[in-house]
Amino acid sequence: MKTRGELKAEARELLAGNWGRAILLNIIPILGTVFIGVIVAFLVALIVFLINNGVFSGGETTINETVNSSASNSGRSFISGLIGTLITTGIAYTTLDWLRTKNNDFSPVRGIFSIFSRKYFVPVLVLYILQAIFTFFWSLLFVIPGLIKTYSYSQTYYIYKDVNEDNDNNSLNYLDYITLSRELMNGHKFEMFVLQLSFIGWWLLVLVSFGIAAIWVYPYYQTTMSAYYKNLAGDKFINYRG
Repeated sequence: MKTRGELKAEARELLAGNWGRAILLNIIPILGTVFIGVIVAFLVALIVFLINNGVFSGGETTINETVNSSASNSGRSFISGLIGTLITTGIAYTTLDWLRTKNNDFSPVRGIFSIFSRKYFVPVLVLYILQAIFTFFWSLLFVIPGLIKTYSYSQTYYIYKDVNEDNDNNSLNYLDYITLSRELMNGHKFEMFVLQLSFIGWWLLVLVSFGIAAIWVYPYYQTTMSAYYKNLAGDKFINYRG
């Protein structure tokens, strides 16, 4: 398994001379991050203005309003999380193929929406729901178990792609892919956490630039995460039959 520095170097090597294509491939999450940054900047400016003009005040919120708002937010969070997962998984699949073949002759638009196909859409949807359910119940115990399970399940979509790349006759069910991810991540969860944590400086740059830096940071991060799976799993799951 490569070190963090080697994984990042592999990502930078792939991106060198291909930043335009990488940015186009990641354009939706990039634009989403920039949009949020612009909104945050506007809200900060608005709050400062209201405070300076003495018109900022709080209001009372009833218990029912709080409960209804929480339920509504949970529903929106689930839907937005699903849409985000479908798009980022398509990006991750395209990036993984790019890392393996080094072939940059692909359509970024087709890569973004590659998950919206007969082969991937329903399976990724089912896997998303199953993981959400499992993570929710683990989170009921405490935040930490839920976070640990998030890392345990983190390679599920990649494994599904590899197993079904050219193999439609495997005997695996959806729970098997989650189990395989959990087994693959045994002894590697903290390793992946530290790898993600090593990007904290870059994400702070995104924050202070109100999302603009995401144009470069997001492709770099996504490519590194795909490189992590490629090096951790190797060819283990390609046409895996169980």
